[in-house]
Amino acid sequence: MPEPADTTSAGPRLLGPAEVRSLAAAVDVRPTKQRGQNFVIDPNTVRRIVRESGITADDVVVEVGPGLGSLTLALLAVARRVVAIEVDPVLAEALPGTIAEFAPDQAAHCEVLLADAMRVEEVPGPPPTALVANLPYNVSVPVLLHLLQLLPSLEHGLVMVQSEVADRLAARPGSKVYGVPSVKAAWYADVRRAGAIGRNVFWPAPNVDSGLVAWTRREPPATTATREQVFAVVDAAFAQRRKTLRSTLKNLAGSAAAAEAALAHAGVDPMARGEAIGVEEFARIAEGLHGGLPGSATT
Repeated sequence: MPEPADTTSAGPRLLGPAEVRSLAAAVDVRPTKQRGQNFVIDPNTVRRIVRESGITADDVVVEVGPGLGSLTLALLAVARRVVAIEVDPVLAEALPGTIAEFAPDQAAHCEVLLADAMRVEEVPGPPPTALVANLPYNVSVPVLLHLLQLLPSLEHGLVMVQSEVADRLAARPGSKVYGVPSVKAAWYADVRRAGAIGRNVFWPAPNVDSGLVAWTRREPPATTATREQVFAVVDAAFAQRRKTLRSTLKNLAGSAAAAEAALAHAGVDPMARGEAIGVEEFARIAEGLHGGLPGSATT
């Protein structure tokens, strides 16, 4: 296991607009919408992200989409170790050189992994304890949920996503934006909004606003249903938002009667809608569907 970073060594130099454009030009990189590439060019923003994330010198951090290294350098100023997962081979190859130039005293504490974060099956080194990232906006929710499932050692983190997505992830039952991402994120963690980020801190400037989402790991609801069974109920409940749970769960349950029995087991009004209930209720509904009730999916 690597030794903790020497806090007496010189800290990393962070990237500003000139450095970001220079590094991009050096490797002939032009940000693409396909990969959701918008590089942070403001040192104060990456300092803020690190501060709001709550990471310490004990944390092993996973970063997704490091790009040219703006946030990576700020993370190395604090964390014990950073594993940066980058899907773009050009950027992944260039990042170690950037770290060696701008953070020579911390370079040994960073590993760059060339991979698609959605397909990663393991992270090298000691178990990571934090996830801090400017997630590619086009895949932010699936990447977050995949890593929370894959890496149970993750205790806390903070991600930057599109503002509307941040609202959905942190939404509570009854909110207009409460939906599938809200419930599935709540399965793993307590999630909250941690502020907004302006468009002018990026190059190129995105066409959407950005938001910070902080989370702290918690145990999933105590239930005999599996995560897959609970998530299937969540997906079905929100497939037709204006319909009642009795109606939306009918096909999944096999019949309206089985759906009603599962809802009764959960203590949920059959006329309620998915937007009105929390992850604990969804877990109890899944129990009802798969727990051997008369007419349930397992009988």
